[in-house]
Amino acid sequence: MHELNHTQIAQRLDQLTELSVALGSSPDIVPLLDRILRVAKHLTDADGGTLYRPCAERRSLEFAISLNDTLGLYQGGISGNLVEMPAVPLADGEGRPNNASVAAWAAHSGQPVNIEDVYQATGFNFSAMRSFDTAFGYRTQSILTVPMLDHEGGLVGVLQLINAKDPDTGEIRPFTGTDQRFIEALAAQAAVALTNGQLIVQLGELLEGLVNLINIGIDEKSPYTGRHCQFVPELTMMLAEAVHATDSGPMAGFRMTDADRKELWLAGLLHDCGKITTPVHIVDKGTKLETIFDRIHLVDTRFEVLLRDCEIRALKEKCVAGADHAAIDARLAQEQAALRADRDFLRAANVGGEGMAAADQERVRRIAAYRYTGPDGAGRDLLDAGEVENLSVRFGTLLDSERDIINNHITVTIRMLESLPWPKHLKNVPEYAGGHHERMDGKGYPRGLTRDQMSVQARVMAIADIFEALTARDRPYKRGKRLSESLHILGKFALNGHIDPDLFDIFVRSKTYLAFAHKNMDPSQIDEVDEASIPGYKP
Repeated sequence: MHELNHTQIAQRLDQLTELSVALGSSPDIVPLLDRILRVAKHLTDADGGTLYRPCAERRSLEFAISLNDTLGLYQGGISGNLVEMPAVPLADGEGRPNNASVAAWAAHSGQPVNIEDVYQATGFNFSAMRSFDTAFGYRTQSILTVPMLDHEGGLVGVLQLINAKDPDTGEIRPFTGTDQRFIEALAAQAAVALTNGQLIVQLGELLEGLVNLINIGIDEKSPYTGRHCQFVPELTMMLAEAVHATDSGPMAGFRMTDADRKELWLAGLLHDCGKITTPVHIVDKGTKLETIFDRIHLVDTRFEVLLRDCEIRALKEKCVAGADHAAIDARLAQEQAALRADRDFLRAANVGGEGMAAADQERVRRIAAYRYTGPDGAGRDLLDAGEVENLSVRFGTLLDSERDIINNHITVTIRMLESLPWPKHLKNVPEYAGGHHERMDGKGYPRGLTRDQMSVQARVMAIADIFEALTARDRPYKRGKRLSESLHILGKFALNGHIDPDLFDIFVRSKTYLAFAHKNMDPSQIDEVDEASIPGYKP
């Protein structure tokens, strides 16, 4: 029997310690598996080894890595070679545990199996090993099979070593009790490391799932906002990659790692998460009088009352002896035409636009003073104060108070994101996501940050957010702007301190705007762009 001296035991302990350090520092599972098996082989002077991983769906043990020095075999792991050996079933056709296989028995029992010679052993079915030996001209003799269990006793994998060798003579020997104890210790440490790695992956997947959960909620609440939450991170990453690739100018030093990219992408997905608290009748307010429904229809009904009042008045006048029917009809037609013109004007004013003239606002107030008789018989103004205020909105469809509610979404976004215990590699998500409504001149919101107080990533997202909003064609309150018009507006923003001019230069120069347009904009919006005419941009 091969016994170890103190020096050899110390060397094994050193190897085990080195592996423990490696297991705790590497997040990549596949190289970890590779290293685990190689260290196990080296510790026991084994000629070959296999590392199995459980597959719950197929109720089997899958070959993750298979090594054999004599045969020059290396499959799975980081080798790039596919594992050609079939999986080991954990149950038979009737669902009973498969205890005929050594690896399956170790998986079920949680106990190691140490066999001196598989050709002399009983109790297990070694037909697969014998078929392997016949196919490759090999002789499997000693095997050591050790289950890898996590802290809850759950199966993480099975480690199987084949043919321990005497380091002096090269003769095949049994695996000793010392070999078994070392491999059991290694398997326990490896199981913990793999479990931690799996937990990290699962936590990452859970976080992404929660982000998607929020966006599903926003999308169900408002499909217009949901689309925006998908396209802003996409455009943010496109522009960030263009900045990353820049090797000259003020942004030449900006670079991103893969971890940086993931952090920015996550921030992009969450940049409007606060809108989940914004009332939908404000988020999707398509007309000035819209709340739960568009109140312009109530105004139309009042005009119908005025039109009928005119007609009733005319009919009464005709009943008077000697009445001039022609003159009455002419006056009725004139009065009703004026009412219909005012009604059509209010319908158009209700749609909203880029700017309502002062004269049109005054016309709204004049029309509001028309009197009609309500259902209770009392006279009242055609429009109440709230309707006048809404119909007089100069830009878009929102009142100042409603715009404040919309703007509050970014404050809520920041509060939501800052309440989370972000890990170190995602600690900037709140800053990236919370800065997309800030301005370079400090006139943005909610914190009034200046360019120097903002990260490049937050400044990139600000451009992406504005450009997507300008070009979006599915908003109920506006049409999607043409490409040239959107770039003209952005160029003015670059000149007046709204967005970062250096990033806008890259946005245009790299043609990021065009790549996004061809992918996500309606073809009718993609017109010819004369870059030389874009404000603030020098080709």
